[in-house]
Amino acid sequence: MEEMQADVVVVAAGLSGLAAAVAAAEGGAQVICLEKSSNTGGAANMGMGPAAAGSPVQKAAMIEVTPGELFRRHMFYTHYQVDPRLVRAYYFKSGDTIAWLQDMGVEFHSVRPAFRARERTRAYADGEYTWHVVQPEDGSEPGPRAATTMTKRLTERAQELGVEFIFECPATGLETDDNGAVVGVFAQRTSGEEVHIAAGSVIVATGGFGNNAKMIKERIGFEWGKDLFSFAIPGMDGDGINMCHKVGAGHTPVTMEAMYQLPDNMNHFYIEGAFRQPCYWCDQTGERFMPEDEIYNTTFVGNAINNLPGKVAYAIFDAKMLKRWKKYGPDIVSHIHPHDLYEGFEDQWNQDLADGYEPIAQADTLEELAEKIGIDPEGLVANVAEYNDMCAAGHDELFEKEREFMMPLEKGPFYVCKQYIGAYGTLGGVLINHKMEVLTDDHKKIDNLYCVGTDACTIYGDSYNYCIPGNTMGFCLNSGRIAGENAAAQLFDY
Repeated sequence: MEEMQADVVVVAAGLSGLAAAVAAAEGGAQVICLEKSSNTGGAANMGMGPAAAGSPVQKAAMIEVTPGELFRRHMFYTHYQVDPRLVRAYYFKSGDTIAWLQDMGVEFHSVRPAFRARERTRAYADGEYTWHVVQPEDGSEPGPRAATTMTKRLTERAQELGVEFIFECPATGLETDDNGAVVGVFAQRTSGEEVHIAAGSVIVATGGFGNNAKMIKERIGFEWGKDLFSFAIPGMDGDGINMCHKVGAGHTPVTMEAMYQLPDNMNHFYIEGAFRQPCYWCDQTGERFMPEDEIYNTTFVGNAINNLPGKVAYAIFDAKMLKRWKKYGPDIVSHIHPHDLYEGFEDQWNQDLADGYEPIAQADTLEELAEKIGIDPEGLVANVAEYNDMCAAGHDELFEKEREFMMPLEKGPFYVCKQYIGAYGTLGGVLINHKMEVLTDDHKKIDNLYCVGTDACTIYGDSYNYCIPGNTMGFCLNSGRIAGENAAAQLFDY
């Protein structure tokens, strides 16, 4: 067995692990970072940027969103079902963390909300200007994966500070002494060689278990590939959560950042984006289930789909709507999907139909459309007729959808797309305090052990806080940074 030693060992080099490694090294610690894959960044490489309050970027744009304001709004949103000290620690660190990243060379394209809600929904759904979207280093317009530039800068800073990265070498367990304190980590190289690292502190940052269908079924109840089509990032298998629990870490409820998406959505991005419009959304019976102009709060829609028959929804538009969007652009503009959404739609649509892509169908009549996709034909025809009458009257008597989006379904061909529950990954599992120290179920501290990022993110209650966009990435960054600082400070407290 190979023997090594470090002041701080960081388990995994995703966003929270990178932040922890840099912060600990800046505090004077000798740091080793273990990573299962061959590169850094993890799921953060798919994202666009973190949330923050009181940052230099916000101040330069004359946007006044204070940490206290976000703390209060967050706690009201969760009905105080989450740890207020943990939430406060994150938000009050977040503005300075943006400056910290800027000092490393990270540039931010803008600060923005995920969406702006109509006045009648703002008390529940309106996005704050907290999303710090990273400027890609090639100067392009930000989109998915923009945050890769940020993870690169963090990696470079860690290397500059002497952090030793050991790739393709996942941690396999934690070592404890007779008093239960964590004193080291076991790992294994791809060659099979085992590694033991004696450590002053260990920071676990393995990113949850979004790639572990068995754990998702056991802990959350979804069956991946049947009623859940979430992002399954290779390597996020619950390793860190399990190893923490084996040494006595407390358990927390585990949730997912509910949203909605298609199977294999990244390979059908024009299709997914085209249907994220306030057209006609229904369940298997043909009944509408929410005002469609609220579909951009993906958390709320994911929650709604979870309560529908078969846990599936259907979005439908007609030829007239498609013609309108091709000419004037979408009714609701996405920050995420391609800017040429409807120019590229038909090519991908026709190819997906030819390939037999299961979630979509096209037909000249509503009855035929319903038969093809699994909606009750009589129910769909009756409910669409009721909806079309409301469109003609200019008022949604059922859900009060905004008048400007009340467009009838009347001209074939009709297009339909199934909408399944999706998620970015899992949230929670390991009990921590506001210092990111791991606690037992009795809320006793396990010495020398920290857990950060989505392995320990329990700040949302039952629903991700979409009102504060960039939130999970923000929590990962700041929890990692706080843990790294505390682990380094611990070295010099004795």
